[in-house]
Parts: sequence; C-alpha cells; structure tokens
Amino acid sequence: MAQFSEYYINFLRTVLENIKEWFLTLFSLFSKIFYYYPKEYFKNIGQQCVNNPDFGVLDWVALVAVSLVNIVFIVLLLVIIFQFLRKYFRFRRREVDKEELLDEIATLNDKVLDLIEEKNKILALRINQIGGSQAVLRPGDNGMIPRSTSSSLRGNRKQERDPSLSRFTKLTQVDQQYELNSEFTIMPASDMISLPQLVDRFIKFSASQLHLYYTKEIVSRFFAGMATSKVMILEGISGTGKTSLPYAMGKFFNKEASIISVQPSWRDRAELLGYLNEFTKKFNETDFLKAVYEASYSDKPNIIVLDEMNLARIEYYFAEFLSVMEMPDINQWKIDLVPGSDPNDPKYLINGKILIKQNTWFIGTANKDDSTFTITDKVYDRAVPIAINNKAELIDCDYTNSVQMSFDYLDELFKKAQSEITISSKVMDSFSVVDEYIQKHFKIAFGNRIMKQIKLFVPVYVACGFSEAQGLDYMLANKILRKFESLNLSFLHNELDGLVELLNKLFGKNAFKVSIEYIEDLKKMI
Repeated sequence: MAQFSEYYINFLRTVLENIKEWFLTLFSLFSKIFYYYPKEYFKNIGQQCVNNPDFGVLDWVALVAVSLVNIVFIVLLLVIIFQFLRKYFRFRRREVDKEELLDEIATLNDKVLDLIEEKNKILALRINQIGGSQAVLRPGDNGMIPRSTSSSLRGNRKQERDPSLSRFTKLTQVDQQYELNSEFTIMPASDMISLPQLVDRFIKFSASQLHLYYTKEIVSRFFAGMATSKVMILEGISGTGKTSLPYAMGKFFNKEASIISVQPSWRDRAELLGYLNEFTKKFNETDFLKAVYEASYSDKPNIIVLDEMNLARIEYYFAEFLSVMEMPDINQWKIDLVPGSDPNDPKYLINGKILIKQNTWFIGTANKDDSTFTITDKVYDRAVPIAINNKAELIDCDYTNSVQMSFDYLDELFKKAQSEITISSKVMDSFSVVDEYIQKHFKIAFGNRIMKQIKLFVPVYVACGFSEAQGLDYMLANKILRKFESLNLSFLHNELDGLVELLNKLFGKNAFKVSIEYIEDLKKMI
C-alpha cells in the first residue's frame, strides 16, 4: 500500500510538472514570437543602421517604406484570420443553436396562443368600457393556427412537404412560410380606440406617413362600408385616390393590401382563381387565390383590391363570390377549386374547397369611361359603393403611427355601434314615405337587401361622428337614386322636382344634400 501511494504521488508530480512545462513552453513560444524575436529584429536593424557608415538617406527611406509594407501585411493577415475565425464560429453557433431555436419558437407559439386568449378577454372588457355594450369576442374565429399545430411543430418540422408534390405549389409554400411565423396581433392599450378615434388616426397616419389626404366623410363611409358588406366599390374620376385608399388602409392595419389588376380579357372565374391543368395535374394558381388563402393565417383585416374591376364584366368573373357571400351561414362561404382532396393539398383547402374568411374584404375600383363596362344592379345591390370625385385638401399634422389591431376588435367596434345605435322611428317613417314616392313615380323599390344594408351602414356612420340623416342621405343617393340612370328621365322632370321637395319637407331643407345634388346632376342629363 505504501509503495503504491509513493508511486501515485510521484505520478501526479510528474503530470503536474509536465503541465507546468507545457505552459512554460507555450509562454516561451509566445514571448519569443511577440517579444524576443521582434526585439532582436529591431536591434539588428538598429545596429545595421547606426554602425554602417554607408547607410544613407535613400536607405532610410527604403527602410521606412519596407517597414510600413510589412506592418500593413501583418495587420491585413491578422484581420483576415480574425474574420475567418469569426465567420467560422458564427456558422458553428448557428448550427448548434438551430434545433434549440426551433424548439424555443414552438414553445413561444404555445405561449402566444395563451396570450391571445387572454388578450381577447381584455379586448372584450375594453370595448365594454368604451361604450358599455355587451361585446363578446370570438377567439376561435380569427384565422389563427390551432393549438394542435403549434404543439406538433417539433415533430413535423423535419417532415416538411415538398411543394412540388402538391397540386397547389404557391398555397403549399404559404403553409410552409407561416408554419413557424403566423401573424398574431397583440394590441397595446394605446391602439384600443373608438371608431371616431380610428377615423381621425387613419387620416393623420395617411397624411403624415404616406402623403395621402382623405376627408372625414370618405374615411367614415369606408369604415361603415366595411361594417355593411365584404364587397365595396370605389368609383369616381381618375386620380382622386381610389386605389390608394385601400392601399393606405393596408398600411394602417399593418397588413399589406393585395392589389390585383383586372384584365379586359377576363371572362370567367378561372381568370380570377386559376384552373387545374388536366395534363400536368397541377393547379395554375393566381395572386388573387394566394391572397384569399393567406387570410387564413392572419387575424388582421385583410384587404384585396380588384383594380379597375369593370374593365371586364364583374358578374362573369366574380359571380361565384357574390353568390357565396349572400349565404347567411358564414361557414358555407366556400369556393370550389378542385374535385375531392389529396394528401398533399394545402392545410386550409378542405375537400377541394377554400373558405372565405371573415377578415377579408374585396375592394373594387371603377372608372366610368368608354373602355369600361357598366356595373350591373346585381353587383351594386350586394356591394357598398363609395364615390370619390374630389381630392381632399392637404393636411398638416404630427407624425402618426399605424395601429396594431385585430379583425376581432374592429368587428366588435362595428357590432357595438350597430347594437347600440338605432335609427329613430320618426326618421324611418319619413324614409318609408320616400320609398313609397319612388315606387309610385319611378317604379323602383328599396328591397330587403338594401334595407338590411341601411340598418348596418347608418349606425356605424353615426358612430364615426355623423347624423342618421346624413347616413340615410348617402345610402339613398348611392343605392337607390343611382338606379335612375337607367330610366327615361326626360319624361320625369316634374317627378324629380317633387322628390327634392319631399326630401326637404320630411328632413329639413338641404338635410339630404348628397341626394339632392345627385338629383340635380340627373336633371342636367335630360
């Protein structure tokens, strides 16, 4: 035992001495490289320069120049080595941390879902505080990825589908893009604002950041139109900001608007959505289809613009959307793309059908000239038209930020206004008299659809800061009087004057200013 102990102690002493020798050798090596050798070099150079009588001015110049070149070379060499080592370590760190980051992202997605649920409860309380209404948020109807998707990310990320195997290449790429990066809106308290504040903030945002200027009337009509229908038509003369308005709205809600240019050659839905190539068995997807599908991954308002929509006949290429969105059950707002399903189909393509999400609006812009088609009543009756014929004046305001606002919050603002603000019975009785006059003299009726739109539009317009008479005036001019253009007005001059007198009598002189101006424009056409 004593002999082993003595041996082991001597062994440890030898190991420690070797380690000490290694450090001393390493220290000696560095001291020679960075101190002793440079010192000897400079000493030799100094002796050569001082002791050599033939060392002249040109030799000194050559010495300085060569020294500078050597120094620059050494510095560059060290920089290159440093950059190489830094890139190498960065690469190694990314590779080592990649799996950990993916695991952490999946965990964070789980936590975000919990926060979204908590946020929805807070939003409901906040909306109640704004107006005291019983507002109920629907966290399950916001287009977010289900919790099951988030919890299964770790197991599925290594089994990503190859888009080339799917019939829908673009839509499958959307699935992969949003699998670990879905859009979840966490609203700060500063963005939980009322409708009048929303209108004012958008006007200042578009003026200060985009240099686009809109009046309070136009913006309020746009929001009221969003609350009324998923289809809106912005019409008027060229250059008044029809396309830029929904573009600015997309910027305002931090969700870029998708702008689709309608082509004169469009004849059916295949031009809008694409078609299945029977030879390749691939679906030729359009940007419009991709924009509709992407809405399933976002809880923000999603705006799709059909620019110059009446270059082709709307009731041809957009007919299916107009019909589907008339269904009372929003779960049936489905568009057929392909027959049946395929294992490699995109996630939100169920049995070959795509669901139009409630956070999606279709905004069409329309010009009236010889190159366009007339928009038929079928389209107008289902949409909310907004006339933009004048440019707004320049607005000087402070820099204003956009809003982080979910579709749920915006939708509850609309529903809150519609539930709390009702058109007075006196005004509705007077409006019924106008309806009877128009039916009697012009053979045009309001219809149930238009009356329903009025009851949705006017309360939101009032909530934005206008009167119910102004809301009714706008809807009368753009939903009813617009139909007069198809009549033979040369025989209806007296009836038009009688309608103006009736409006002034029932609602007050010039209370229906928009409608009266529209009638005066119609009389000029006679």
